[in-house]
Amino acid sequence: MSLWSLLSTPIWGPGSVLLILVLLLRLGVKIWHKIHLWDLQGCSAELTGKTAVVTGANGGIGKAVSQELACRGARVILACRSREHGQRALNEIQAASRSNRLLLGEVDLSSMASVRSFVRWLLRESPEIHLLVNNAAVCGFPTTLTPEGLDLTFATNYIGPFLLTNLLQGALQRAGSARVVNVSSFRQAHGYIDEDHLIGAGRPLTFNQNYDCSKLLLASFTRSLAQRLQGTGVTVNSVEPGVVYTGIMKHFSWSYRFLFWLLSFFFKDSKQGAIPVLYLCLAKELDGISGKYFSSSCVITLPPKAARDPHVAQSLWNTTARLTNLDKVA
Repeated sequence: MSLWSLLSTPIWGPGSVLLILVLLLRLGVKIWHKIHLWDLQGCSAELTGKTAVVTGANGGIGKAVSQELACRGARVILACRSREHGQRALNEIQAASRSNRLLLGEVDLSSMASVRSFVRWLLRESPEIHLLVNNAAVCGFPTTLTPEGLDLTFATNYIGPFLLTNLLQGALQRAGSARVVNVSSFRQAHGYIDEDHLIGAGRPLTFNQNYDCSKLLLASFTRSLAQRLQGTGVTVNSVEPGVVYTGIMKHFSWSYRFLFWLLSFFFKDSKQGAIPVLYLCLAKELDGISGKYFSSSCVITLPPKAARDPHVAQSLWNTTARLTNLDKVA
């Protein structure tokens, strides 16, 4: 039977042809990702004797990153907001990695008090930290103030990582050679910097622009901190994982979640989304590289202009340091 005759039979209706085309397209996307993603398996980095802290480690990219670091011998502290979800993730990572060097820490990055409490506990457990992955983030929330008077989205995505990283500077420097990896987003290109947003004020934000702006602030922070840590052995870089299907959309309306689910067929999964982050964590060629922004293809890229403005960066740093009472001990 000829190919044309086969395709002309009744079983090959429009629905079947459409399904095949979609499956072929999905296969093409998977092959494209495989070709363009960094070769994680080809990296020989070994982390035995090193300590890594990963925020938002109970799911998505954070969980995938934590599992890979554990498989490479690192002692991994899973910094999670929910102890229940964190414990579940720890058990799953432990089973997959066969590591007994996992530790669960409870921290709500939207709360400065919680961050300071977590740091006090963490420094007792690990006076030296070799890797800090600021991965935790939220989106889909309208302007919402925390009990400390901060905007929830900006507090979780920017102020929390700012305070946590600064309070851990000593532990990072004691490690001798350490990396800070800030997980950003391509959405930062749609944001702008207005310091009043940190307290729920400022210029009006369009739908979910608080997420976009918070990620832009994180890029500015990356460059500022890298400059301040020159010569200490600590490097700071940020990376965009790409469009990844995770649970970060859970706070959106059902219609947006449904659309995200439909389109997820063509997105990266969590393990693929973790690869650019792991590149910044593990790649030997990045030793000494600091203050850079990496695309999802692991290529150094310029962040938006606002994130490169030194005057804006200095003002933003001063404002955030004042809001977080950074001069006070943990």
